[in-house]
Amino acid sequence: MSATGLTAVDAVEVTVLVDNVSDILSTVPRGVTSEIPNLLRAGMQDLAGEALCCAHWGLSLVITVHSGKTRRTVLFDAGPEAYAVERNSQRLGVDFRTVGEVVLSHGHWDHAGGLLAALQLVRQAGGGPVPTHVNPGMFVTRGMQTPKGDVVPFRDIPSARELASAGGRVVNDPGERLLLEGSMYLSGEIPRVTAYEKGLPGHVKREDGAWRPDPLLLDERFLAVRLKDKGIVVFTACSHAGLVNVLAHARTLFAPHPLYAVIGGFHLSGAACEAIIPDTIRDLTQFGLQRIIPGHCTGWRALHALLNACGEQVVVPSAVGRTYRL
Repeated sequence: MSATGLTAVDAVEVTVLVDNVSDILSTVPRGVTSEIPNLLRAGMQDLAGEALCCAHWGLSLVITVHSGKTRRTVLFDAGPEAYAVERNSQRLGVDFRTVGEVVLSHGHWDHAGGLLAALQLVRQAGGGPVPTHVNPGMFVTRGMQTPKGDVVPFRDIPSARELASAGGRVVNDPGERLLLEGSMYLSGEIPRVTAYEKGLPGHVKREDGAWRPDPLLLDERFLAVRLKDKGIVVFTACSHAGLVNVLAHARTLFAPHPLYAVIGGFHLSGAACEAIIPDTIRDLTQFGLQRIIPGHCTGWRALHALLNACGEQVVVPSAVGRTYRL
């Protein structure tokens, strides 16, 4: 099994390239750098609206693992559109030459809309065709059904051919695998084991000329890193599988190593998903996480519940332009 071959790293650094929230003033704990210091380090001359990152509905993380003097970087998702990726990476000084692999978590526009632009930035920076990890279940037309029964279609994600033309060496495989020379794990399909995490109600896909229910989004994947002397860091971009299902699978895969942190979108916003916040918080506290970094689709109600249950020493909300060092 790939999970057993995951090697420990000394540290992991995560820069939030795209997220829904902009927060340049809130104080942050040690190990977290806010947007303004990151912009100044990248060369910002004066503070103005044009100098800041753009907050947008979606997620993109630049994840760098450190092993001795070796640094390896993966781009996890690419937000909703090219503008956010291009603007924010320029202001933050993201060095796309260092991106060794690109991972798409699932086939939704708010995670894949900027993917072609990101691949083009890697190519323009001098990088060769970069391994770009997807799976066949992502490439389907999807949408949301309204209470009246109408369907609002989602824009399709870029095709495998488009990804290759933009500079990706497409790895279109549903199985688990190791990335970055064994220092990062990409999951396979996530088992659904809880009774209350039922995916995204109202989500549909186009199949045989008709809209079919697709609440489970079985194409969703997560990333994991093993931190030396600490444990497993889980990156879950949207948690359509259910945050507890994601963490339970990670705990099984990597035992006896404990789970140390979880970062990403927890998808606890929206009427149906907000209803499972109490169950999620109850079960989440059993994992003994030392750091919880909620972003994107988590929602303010879940964020409040997480803070009440776990405290500010554990919960540090995500915001665009921030860097987290673990």
